[in-house]
Amino acid sequence: MDLTPHQLSQYNGTDPSKPIYVAVKGRVYDVTTGKSFYGPGGAYAMFAGKDASRALAKMSKNDEDISPSLDGLSEKEIGVLNDWENKFQAKYPVVGRVIN
Repeated sequence: MDLTPHQLSQYNGTDPSKPIYVAVKGRVYDVTTGKSFYGPGGAYAMFAGKDASRALAKMSKNDEDISPSLDGLSEKEIGVLNDWENKFQAKYPVVGRVIN
């Protein structure tokens, strides 16, 4: 399934009838089973319905970092992002990708 960033934003956990999606490096994961983390009020709720690649790489929860952009990331930050990607792959099903 291909989703635009706007379509992805519809899966942010605010509608209980829809799954919760988070994208990492353009891949969309269904994180509904982790809704205590990604759902409203969860520690990572700000990532729901978005591509959180940059924020994960920088270990940041700042709005300006919640972006698919990898521009200017250090080698260490790319390594951190790859670790996150491996965790997501191990724990959550891939349901699609983000297209622009």
